[in-house]
Amino acid sequence: MGSEPTPAKPSAQPSAQPSSRLSTEPPAKPLRADAARNRAKVLLAAQEVFAGLGAGASTEEIAKRAGVGIGTVFRHFPTKESLLEAVLGEILAGFAEQARLRTESSDPGRAFFDFFQFVVVEAAAKNAISAELAGAGVDPHAGADEVRQELRGALGVLLARAQEAGVVRADIGLEEVMALLSGTSQAAGNLDVLMRGRVLDVVFDGLREHRS
Repeated sequence: MGSEPTPAKPSAQPSAQPSSRLSTEPPAKPLRADAARNRAKVLLAAQEVFAGLGAGASTEEIAKRAGVGIGTVFRHFPTKESLLEAVLGEILAGFAEQARLRTESSDPGRAFFDFFQFVVVEAAAKNAISAELAGAGVDPHAGADEVRQELRGALGVLLARAQEAGVVRADIGLEEVMALLSGTSQAAGNLDVLMRGRVLDVVFDGLREHRS
């Protein structure tokens, strides 16, 4: 029998060399950072639109103000209600920050009354959004618990410091201040600037410590 032919060795292939060409395309931006920026733009635009046109303003108007497509709005906020809830949370966070900024004031009485007035003046958008959510069957007080607690805590500090300074009545509690703030904010939405100022004067007079 003849011997079997020896299989031929495969010829060596030249090893692949890395390409020396560099891509001229710019690196892709991190999607997460882009998404965060777009979300922030939508929230800011929504606050502006709701403040100017009311909580019934369309998502198309918000997308236009934010400079994004309507799909971007719905990607972050699938429903109008979810957008309203997010904006409400942002407004409350802004209130909490304003309260915190005043807790170190050298004039505790002025800090307390300035914050009270700030909330009353700026509460129109918050109240409109709360009403819109309630009309859609969503409890406007159900979300943003952490922010609400921060706001409550900072207001409590403002109240305590004003009372320690002898400016606000010592027999006024935080619950009463919260109720007054809520009621005055609701009423102020239907008043002109002069009448709103008059109402605030009356409320502040009732809160102040009157020494004989």
